[in-house]
Amino acid sequence: MPTRTARTAWNGSLEEGSGQVELSSSKIGTYDVSFPKRSAEEANGSTSPEELIAAAHSSCYAMQLSAVLSGAGGTVESLDIRAEVSLGEDPDGGFKLTGIKLIVHGEVSGIDEDTFLKSAEEAKTGCPVSKALTGVDITLDATFES
Repeated sequence: MPTRTARTAWNGSLEEGSGQVELSSSKIGTYDVSFPKRSAEEANGSTSPEELIAAAHSSCYAMQLSAVLSGAGGTVESLDIRAEVSLGEDPDGGFKLTGIKLIVHGEVSGIDEDTFLKSAEEAKTGCPVSKALTGVDITLDATFES
């Protein structure tokens, strides 16, 4: 299996500095990052580690859920997956990821709702990104449509 890479160039202090994160393997883009925008309600054109984790988690989970549903006899018509990654203060100092919520809407034929919900849970624990993030509370909100 391949290794994927990204790199960040940073200048300045945490509070006043900024950087650019480059998706090196795919060469599809370079994106601005800064702590003030990371901790603000509106990102205003900058990404953050949390948004990049959300992107990684939602896409990985979509692939895993698709595989699990197919294995359960379902035919995936569509999956819409949103990952919400929260950053908060760490009681031990600094910051930490305080939670990840996976919100799933699936249109799947050939299975019932119970099978869909069980598959959604199985995919949550089987997804490689979920496995990497075991130190973070991951919740699931799944909606089924046949």
